[in-house]
Amino acid sequence: MSDFRYPRQLRMLTGGDFKRVFDRAVVKVPEKHLLILARPNDLGHARIGFVMSKKNVRRAVQRNRIRRVIRESFRLHQHQLPALDMIILARKGLDELDNPDLHAMIIRCWSRAGKKARKLT
Repeated sequence: MSDFRYPRQLRMLTGGDFKRVFDRAVVKVPEKHLLILARPNDLGHARIGFVMSKKNVRRAVQRNRIRRVIRESFRLHQHQLPALDMIILARKGLDELDNPDLHAMIIRCWSRAGKKARKLT
């Protein structure tokens, strides 16, 4: 049975991790309300990090809800994703989506990111 935990190894934690992705993102997945930037890593598994400014998602409750939904989706789909470091950038209007719409959108993004990453190899 697969391991569906979400340990620290699946998170981008340091500023250097984020800088590497921002400087050399080779996979970009744009959506109306968010943008995923990604680059391959040598770890053998995908990792995610979040950038959500107060300018784009005003309330902390909404920022936390969005992170929670995306983390849960990542946790369930982590084994289907290639070894990428991904940054989720929130855009205006993301807080207006309800949980099912947000979940459906992020699943589409995982699929598109995986396809783009496989084309690179």
